[in-house]
Amino acid sequence: MKLSSKVLLAMAISSVTATAYAESASQDFVPTTLAGSSAQSEAKGFIEDFSLGGSTRNWYSNEHLYRGGSFKYKEHGVTKTDRNRTNWIQGTIINASSGFTQGTVGVKAEVAVYNALVLDRSKRDIKGGSNRTLADSDGNAVDQWSKLGLANLQFRVSNTTLTAGRQNFSTPIVDNIGNRPLPSSFQGVSFNSAEFSNLSFQGGVFDRVSPRSEQSLSKFRSEYSQQGAKSATTDKVYTLGANYQPFASLKTSVFGANVKDFWNQYYFGATHELGDSQQLALTTGFNYYKTVDEGKKLMGEIDNDTFSLSLGLAHQAHSLTFSYQQVNGNEYFDYLHETNGIYLANSLTSDFNGPNEKSFQVAYAINMAEYGVPGLKFNIYSARGWGIDGTHYTGNRNGAYAYTGIETQDGEKHQEYGVGAAYAVQSGPLKATAIRATYVEHRGSANQFDGSVKEFRLVTTVPFNIL
Repeated sequence: MKLSSKVLLAMAISSVTATAYAESASQDFVPTTLAGSSAQSEAKGFIEDFSLGGSTRNWYSNEHLYRGGSFKYKEHGVTKTDRNRTNWIQGTIINASSGFTQGTVGVKAEVAVYNALVLDRSKRDIKGGSNRTLADSDGNAVDQWSKLGLANLQFRVSNTTLTAGRQNFSTPIVDNIGNRPLPSSFQGVSFNSAEFSNLSFQGGVFDRVSPRSEQSLSKFRSEYSQQGAKSATTDKVYTLGANYQPFASLKTSVFGANVKDFWNQYYFGATHELGDSQQLALTTGFNYYKTVDEGKKLMGEIDNDTFSLSLGLAHQAHSLTFSYQQVNGNEYFDYLHETNGIYLANSLTSDFNGPNEKSFQVAYAINMAEYGVPGLKFNIYSARGWGIDGTHYTGNRNGAYAYTGIETQDGEKHQEYGVGAAYAVQSGPLKATAIRATYVEHRGSANQFDGSVKEFRLVTTVPFNIL
């Protein structure tokens, strides 16, 4: 990957700034040694460490399309349009988890039931549900539904755990996503090994995903491919990678994934910290993805390099972050649907990942703990994307269903603004309850994928313990 002159300049400025202002953060080398203790040796027992708890989330969203955009829904067999869409759902998770059995090989079981209760059941409001409210073929909300969100067995030796079944899994390429009333989960086999002090390994093979707003398991598909009956799907996702901390101030990750007949994707990420936030702290983040087509090329021909570089400054309660992101390729930077496998700095309401797109974001946040109100935070950001060009896209030459309409994107641009407030209860029976309100406005040019939308969300998450 060839970095642009702007990115190289930003990296140089960050180095100078760090030298001038930051002195407190440790830059010591961290030697790789065996982990000091074995997690399995501390196992308390299958029943002895049993726990039963969960969380309930009240999730409200109101969207308004403008500049000609509209939602469609059917009423008495007639297709109607409207600029507004509202979804309001209570999502509840009850999780039962045993402890690990004692001995050389520990065994653990985990089961979680997910339940959704729809609070706004108006067909006109939910507009078919999309990936927010589960609806039937006529667009009517499914008032209440449940599913087995997690169901797995775990086997542990020392500090290495093998998990088989429906599970949570988190890496920069395959990551469960939790921005709805209920999260997604994956079906397959995975492992996590932390046998060394500063080096860990993760991997897995998955054949199905449990979507956020559906009861059934689904095959994997792409986030940006054509949706519906012609959407290409795959049965297998393989991933493997490592997390390494060579210095006290530097954390790195390297991962790869094979999505059968879609693509091979590779990731490198690094975060470096300097300074003391009571004076001035500097955090530099870098994320890079390489994606190339694979096998039957169901997503068409792909050769994509995408990266983001962020520079964050923090002083006491205040933080200011600048992020630059660039897509080098004639197709979208794509990732798996129902995953959060996009660790790019400018992945917001829009992912700012159009073909050949460049984007820049400025974000400010304040932590009110410094002013005597712990748990209260505010943030605001502005992001702009430009230079979106899909006119050279050739992915459909094999008859693939990928990226419908991409060829019409010629010099497209867009912008997004957002403001948010969050509060976490610090003590008492509702401790760790989180309340977050956000308002986002996105405006796109004529053929930009995300369109023009204003959205307000109010989300309250309450954790609870039963046993």
